[in-house]
Amino acid sequence: MRILIRTSKWALAARRLGSLALPLLIVPVFMHRERFFDSSVFLIVAAFACAVAALAVLTALIALVRLWHTGDQGWGKALSGLFFGLVCLAPFAYYGAQALRYPIVTDIATAPRGELPLIFEPDTVNMQAPRVLSAEQQQRFFPNATTRAYPLDALQLFAIVQHLVEAQGWDIRQSREPGLGGSPGRINARIVTPVGWREEAVLRVQATPQGAKVDMRSASIGAMHDLGSNGQRISAFLVALDGEVTAFIRDNPNINQPLPPEPEEPGAEVQTGEEG
Repeated sequence: MRILIRTSKWALAARRLGSLALPLLIVPVFMHRERFFDSSVFLIVAAFACAVAALAVLTALIALVRLWHTGDQGWGKALSGLFFGLVCLAPFAYYGAQALRYPIVTDIATAPRGELPLIFEPDTVNMQAPRVLSAEQQQRFFPNATTRAYPLDALQLFAIVQHLVEAQGWDIRQSREPGLGGSPGRINARIVTPVGWREEAVLRVQATPQGAKVDMRSASIGAMHDLGSNGQRISAFLVALDGEVTAFIRDNPNINQPLPPEPEEPGAEVQTGEEG
């Protein structure tokens, strides 16, 4: 007599839910990045994908417990559902941790925002008033997001800043070098986050009596919370800029030094005393 071993229905359900959660997460991210639908729709679909992934994990755990007691088949299906569910929940866990770590903010700047204007307008559907931090809060959460001053000419510093922006892969939409009359240089660049949020970075290079300084602003377009991305971006960029400038000065130790006096021509007469 052959004993029939059944396949657990819980295990089958777990695998199906896990297999459904994965495309529900990946496809909307791609469509959001390519602007096939706006951010409000993306948030709804992402919340649904999170619910499906959580249900897949719960169903898989129930299936594993039942399989342990009943001896039915379906261990592989239950484990695959658990794996897919956890993979889909990982981004939500990361962004949830960021939301708990950082205060609600969408705009970080090292100088008054009127001096670092944005050039991109948010979508009218997703228009949100910018949320900013006090000076004390910004210093506490992003201590490296401060104005940088260097003993370099403004044009030299602007070239380093622009090179570093290009190395970051940001989409430069506007670039203006510092003028001879002391007008500052400015770069406006657009950034698309991994999940498709639009953000803008503004950098200003301005001459000072001792050299030149850099200020930076980073703002999310139409978002309710940047999850720390803008402050992290400014901090990381300015720390990288410190390294680039240090290396440039090290490799060019005589940069911006006054020229030595020209030697006198041999045989030149030197007048001393009164003419007589």
